[in-house]
Amino acid sequence: MLINLDFESSEPIYTQLVQEIIAGIAKKEILPGERLPSVRSLAADIGINLHTVNKAYQQLKQDGFILIHRQRGVVVNPDGIPAADEVYMNQLKKTLHPLVAESICRAVDADTFMQVCKELYQSFERGGKDE
Repeated sequence: MLINLDFESSEPIYTQLVQEIIAGIAKKEILPGERLPSVRSLAADIGINLHTVNKAYQQLKQDGFILIHRQRGVVVNPDGIPAADEVYMNQLKKTLHPLVAESICRAVDADTFMQVCKELYQSFERGGKDE
């Protein structure tokens, strides 16, 4: 699992870590039931505080992406990721809202915006190839 973090970004490290793990699952680089590194191991490998990794893992657990077992460690949810529900769809709209607004302000038309979304979606379906 290759994790790319930008330590100069204004985006918190734990948020970047959550996004990288979700991207790995979406690209099928990380499969259901697969073990993830322990909090300590991942923190040491990346060179970040173990509390940062723990915060990311807790967020992923809360969102249903991973399970944390005392004996087995951290695993990607073997039952798969929960399907989108009303709560998720509302969060999706909330996340996209400022991106759509800024795109309109920057004169990006709806077709171009949708094309960018489609290309990104297809990139994940191909396993992240051609990114």
